[in-house]
Amino acid sequence: MAKYRMVRTEFWKNPIVLEEMTPEDKYFYLYLLTNPNTTQIGIYRITKKQMAFDLGYSIESVHALMDRFIEHHKLIRYNPETRELAIKYWGKDNLDKGGKPVMDCITSELKEVEDRSLILYVSESIQKQDIHSLYESFCKPDGKEDRDLDENDTYIAEYKEFDDSSLHRPTIGGQKENEKEKEKQPKALHPEIENPEHKEKEEVKEIIEFWDDNGFGLSNVNAKQQLLCWLDDSSFLQPKEMILKAMNIACANNKRKLNYVVGILKNWENESLLTVEEIDSYERDQKNVRKQKLSNESPPAGRAIPREFQLDLTAGEEQ
Repeated sequence: MAKYRMVRTEFWKNPIVLEEMTPEDKYFYLYLLTNPNTTQIGIYRITKKQMAFDLGYSIESVHALMDRFIEHHKLIRYNPETRELAIKYWGKDNLDKGGKPVMDCITSELKEVEDRSLILYVSESIQKQDIHSLYESFCKPDGKEDRDLDENDTYIAEYKEFDDSSLHRPTIGGQKENEKEKEKQPKALHPEIENPEHKEKEEVKEIIEFWDDNGFGLSNVNAKQQLLCWLDDSSFLQPKEMILKAMNIACANNKRKLNYVVGILKNWENESLLTVEEIDSYERDQKNVRKQKLSNESPPAGRAIPREFQLDLTAGEEQ
């Protein structure tokens, strides 16, 4: 079934749209509000590669627009690890009507959100109290809606600083029921195959650990996020392996900077080298070419003697 998204006429009266946005900004904002990935809750998964394809832009243009909307306009947030995008004022413009069907749809979609901080971000603009409360219930680490979260989830720690005096913990009986349900579920023999999101998280973790452990800058979060975008926004067939290889080369040359690593990746893309094996083969061929060139250019061992020259040992002697 096709989805329909309407933009209110008030969009064009918004001071930010009127006074701060360029024509390209307005086009991009309309795309964020109406593209096929949008949901009822204002949080949805989308990659920058998909944006570029839909809009007919280059990846670099999408990067620039995303940075502008995050840092300058402050209208969206994006998690490069989960590929989730949140629109700040979605609730104000789209969540002004309630009712059971609407609440059921919102509940169903909120359960799919991985980055719970994005739920809190969108909830701040929701004026309808029952919908606002529903959003907040998903932001509470020990609340009913979050009982199935992993206790080691990194996002739970962000919310422990909130006042949780009014929250209730699940009863012992409820915990036992949850444990029984988990026992009934079959265990995946190959989780990285059956759960592609698990594989994506492992790839992100491996790249971040390499970055942190090899002196690229622990606190440089923005650079890490830009590098992680290459997992989705490149044409590489082995994006994680290519990123790690580029970082290894940067370490070997003592150039631990994002620009240097990105420069390597761009060169590989320009040369249509999409796997580690292709790079290794290309480097071997280049070495062989250089060796052959050196051997062809090597000077002769001695001076060349003209063929017509005849050696006369008596030349110069008196007769």
